[in-house]
Amino acid sequence: MPWSALPAADDPQTVPATLDEAAERATSAAGWVEENWSTWLNTGLRIILILVVALLLRMAIRRALTKLIARMNRSAQAVEGTALGGLLVNAERRRQRSEAIGSVLRSVASFVILGTAGLMILGAFKIDLAPLLASAGVAGVAIGFGARNLVTDFLSGVFMILEDQYGVGDSVDAGVASGEVVEVGLRVTKLRGDNGAIWYVRNGEIKRIGNLSQGWATAALDVTVRPTEDLDEVREVITGAAEGMAKEEPWNERLWGPVEVLGLDEVLLDSMTIRVSAKTMPGKSLGVERELRRRIKHALDAAGIRIVGGTPASAEESGADPTAGMAAPSAFGSAISPQSVAATPLPKPDLGK
Repeated sequence: MPWSALPAADDPQTVPATLDEAAERATSAAGWVEENWSTWLNTGLRIILILVVALLLRMAIRRALTKLIARMNRSAQAVEGTALGGLLVNAERRRQRSEAIGSVLRSVASFVILGTAGLMILGAFKIDLAPLLASAGVAGVAIGFGARNLVTDFLSGVFMILEDQYGVGDSVDAGVASGEVVEVGLRVTKLRGDNGAIWYVRNGEIKRIGNLSQGWATAALDVTVRPTEDLDEVREVITGAAEGMAKEEPWNERLWGPVEVLGLDEVLLDSMTIRVSAKTMPGKSLGVERELRRRIKHALDAAGIRIVGGTPASAEESGADPTAGMAAPSAFGSAISPQSVAATPLPKPDLGK
């Protein structure tokens, strides 16, 4: 039965097509495909090329960054075995710093390369990118405003690591906490306090940093003696004690310069103060101060120079204090004083009269 003999439906769109119409539609579709296949092929090849170039570029950059970080770690380990390596280089600090920098650089490179490739692929599909970029900008502003503390911590951590403000093993004063740096992260810095507590300090909360382990430290102490002592002799005794300390182990490595007697810092009626200073290895100033103070004390005692705070010489020469057995003055010592008159008992009345 031919197609024309079929009963017509109420809806004209539901009427089955004839063989001629189907052939005509197939011919039109084939012509449309023949006209656009080159465009499809061009678009597909362009997308494949974009993906291949982006992946190869990302792989090359990440491999280069990994080799650079490994070279930095090898150089730190090589210097660590030398004499200055133990003083100036901390392998763990260099490793964490290089790993953090490498992680940030790899993430930034991947984001830029893959993001650019994605936009180029969307452009190959003739998609208008203006609304998409506008929406992404608005979303980025909203996310950044909502997570501003997290963004602040992250950016502060990145700049702290890049500028090498502090590292593992440094003794720092961060304002909100102080102690030895245990770990440096992109968001949080861990400090071990003097009592052993671990402080987790957000990088965004650190407004100032006092690093006590960079460059060199200063050991400063005051020597207080009586004003009657010979100043030149005191200077010679202190200088001799300091020179002897600088020639012995391990102080010859911890002292990074000669001990200087700066001179009189304060002169009072009963004392005068002499300031002594020296450059030391970072983090070793307190130990140098204690040892230098001990040696100066022994040297002054050997030279017969008394420091303020010791037993006065007059007390040793005169023996016992002659006023130790004397009583303190009292108002009852006088018979006519008001206190003595008030304390005198009243006479008893004569009852016989």
